[in-house]
Amino acid sequence: MAQASIHLAESFTDPPNYSFPHHRLNRTLRDPSKTPIVLVACGSFSPVTYLHLRMFEMAKDYVRQNTDFEIVGAYLSPVSDQYKKPGLLSARHRVTMCNLAAEESNNWLMVDPWEAFQSYQRTAIVLDHFDHEINTVLGGVETASGEHRTVRPMLLAGSDLIATMSEPGVWSYADLDHILGRYGCLIVERAGTGMDQAVDSLARWRSNIYLISQLIQNDVSSTKVRLFLRRGLSVRYLLPNAVVNYIEQHGLYQEEGSASVSDKGKDKETSGSSSRKETSQVC
Repeated sequence: MAQASIHLAESFTDPPNYSFPHHRLNRTLRDPSKTPIVLVACGSFSPVTYLHLRMFEMAKDYVRQNTDFEIVGAYLSPVSDQYKKPGLLSARHRVTMCNLAAEESNNWLMVDPWEAFQSYQRTAIVLDHFDHEINTVLGGVETASGEHRTVRPMLLAGSDLIATMSEPGVWSYADLDHILGRYGCLIVERAGTGMDQAVDSLARWRSNIYLISQLIQNDVSSTKVRLFLRRGLSVRYLLPNAVVNYIEQHGLYQEEGSASVSDKGKDKETSGSSSRKETSQVC
């Protein structure tokens, strides 16, 4: 699909000491007949769970079997602290846990802290950021013969995202058109969330919405994990071991809200004004 050459923002503001992670980005396209894509999952990841990681694996299988795309990289993009969602731990902890999960899980997933360590950024702007970093700064990817190819960022999310996109007033039309029209998304079925009716209301962009069924139902969520932790229950085998160990080491999620034992006594972070933030893509 041909992409427009403009972004919603004229420039991007990077957090202090920021460097775009691309150590696992495949810079050579294996199949020149394919369109190179990167998967981007935006969400709270408070904490990151095995379902979050499984979404990337399900998307990889779906892309390989049903599309003309080739995945050259994948990213977790934790939201800013100014998102102000209940149970949202500080970005410092969430980014660290995502990095631990990515390093333990596979050799193609990365964590981009750009969104996490600054003021609230809309999802459309986040995708523009990936487009800018991968295609403008890095120059995209090449085929084995040296032909340059532009990489297409695509949003990866649960089906609860599609439900919010179909609700009037939650997302602006301009952002929907930018996300679904310019980039597209892969939507993984989530337990208890119907996709068909929501997708029908987004018919204008249907060709850019790819629906992925869960062949083995998994309803693990960060919300349930936090509840288990507050009740003193084990969360092993719901999260990567390195993440469980980090949570235990720092005494995270022991109380209601996002405070941790190690964060007590610190000044409260400045709240941001984000008008109507779209519902989180990944819990």
